[in-house]
Amino acid sequence: MCSFKKCVLLALYATLALLQGVAQAASYVDVLELPAQPSTLAQHSPLLDVTRAGERLVTVGQRGHILYSDDAGEHWQQAAVPVSSDLNAVHFPTTEQGWAVGNDGVILHSRDAGATWTKQLDGREIGALLVKHYGALASAEPANEQWPLFAAEGRRLLDEGPDKPFLDVWFADDQLGYVVGVFNLILATRDGGQSWTPLQDRTDNPQGFHLNAIASTGDALYIVGEHGLLLRWDDLLERFTSVPTPYQGSFFGLIGAPGELLVYGLRGHVFRSADAGANWTALDTGLQVSVTAATLDATGEYRLFTQAGHMLLGEEGSMHLQMVPQQSQSPVAGVSLAGDSSLVLVGTRGVRVLPVE
Repeated sequence: MCSFKKCVLLALYATLALLQGVAQAASYVDVLELPAQPSTLAQHSPLLDVTRAGERLVTVGQRGHILYSDDAGEHWQQAAVPVSSDLNAVHFPTTEQGWAVGNDGVILHSRDAGATWTKQLDGREIGALLVKHYGALASAEPANEQWPLFAAEGRRLLDEGPDKPFLDVWFADDQLGYVVGVFNLILATRDGGQSWTPLQDRTDNPQGFHLNAIASTGDALYIVGEHGLLLRWDDLLERFTSVPTPYQGSFFGLIGAPGELLVYGLRGHVFRSADAGANWTALDTGLQVSVTAATLDATGEYRLFTQAGHMLLGEEGSMHLQMVPQQSQSPVAGVSLAGDSSLVLVGTRGVRVLPVE
């Protein structure tokens, strides 16, 4: 049920659990009620995503840690966060307004470029949200057999508790946004997160595959997931429609520009399409390790990173990816452009600033 990025950290968490399990059993505190604790080691702890809020960098990770930097990643400050749930993704559609999501169905919101955060939703509320939404549709359309099924899914979430993580978040602006997660969990907001609407009925994902990432290429909004799943938002149909792909393994992310889409994932697989998924070209990475993060650098070239920390370079429109030698490397879960000549990488070893020539 975990995302790939989370699974990378399981060994670390298992060790911590063995060391801390007895104490936690004696004095359990719900992570949804416990604010993230200040730590001088937060910058070096496992982090899972990083993005920009204007010129500021914001990164999120384990135990509710959110850090921000105003000097291209050289120094970091820890944000005030109301939960200790592990956080998986962060996105800022504007300089000031941003959202972060994570385990336990957490959705957090910042109005001050990531310095402080408030909780908008957590997993204790999601089941009831589905029951109310799809129950109302079932009452309005009793002949429609899908509504009771989605309402039953909501009741199952209520019974199982707040254990379902959100894996990614994307906002078009400070009002319209989406969060996606395990087992086809997807919510949308049109009022900046004041209210959320389930969209399980608006995805071509009948098997309920995990939704690993959501992003825009500038001309289309896409979701990638398990078993080669690729979905594209259709304005006319008002749903995420299926786009066939040539791979049946998991995709962990996507990146692109108008007229170009790259999807990447398990075992070094990267595919490119120049026609919104009608045709695909496999890009040879020469690797068998998973591609886990990507960005466009200041020159418009793609920089892709792997579970083992490899960096691959590909020009926009190119059919080839070139390995870039590094003096040292470590697992990469997220990457962001920090300036004209550097990238910020985050992963199991925290933050690393990488000069780019």
